[in-house]
Amino acid sequence: MRRTQRDRSAGTKNALVTAARELFAERGYQAVPADEIVRAAGVSRGALYHHYGDKQGLFRAVVDELEQEVTDSIRAAMAAQPDFLSGLAVALSAFLDACARPEVRQISLIDGPSVLGWQAWRELEARYGLGLIEELVSAAIEHGLFEPRPVRVLAQLVLSAVSEAALMIAFADDPVATRAEAEAALGAWTAGLLRDQDAGPLPK
Repeated sequence: MRRTQRDRSAGTKNALVTAARELFAERGYQAVPADEIVRAAGVSRGALYHHYGDKQGLFRAVVDELEQEVTDSIRAAMAAQPDFLSGLAVALSAFLDACARPEVRQISLIDGPSVLGWQAWRELEARYGLGLIEELVSAAIEHGLFEPRPVRVLAQLVLSAVSEAALMIAFADDPVATRAEAEAALGAWTAGLLRDQDAGPLPK
């Protein structure tokens, strides 16, 4: 069957993102020239400029794809739990598990802020993570687990805390120990938000 222009365009974009994602994850943004990406993707340099403007635009598309995958993985981990409270408890672990993936660590956490700029990186991060956290905070309030609070403000604070934990782990000399400490601290802080303090810490 003959491919349409839309199909060809989608195929070219996918080839570029796939090639760039693999190379960025392996060596980091700065060590990968645009010419190497287009060769690996099997397309012309003009195709890169046409679809993404430049290498930085392509990098942003790669980060977008990764952030969507991380969000989806957290939703899936929560959906596998028997109840909302258990799902809320595994959300943090699922996020940190995703951030421990080498490609997420290199592309999203290490290169993301420096390549995109701190503000642009935070805006992109918030586009995915903030929406999910707002859903969770709203649901926790509806379930009577949290005291009624301004959802957006609390969600932004939670996002900042878990994002900082991910960065601490990514740059730590001992990522395993740092993760254990960060996860324990965040778990205690989250448990402190529970409306019924007799409920104790969130289940593991």
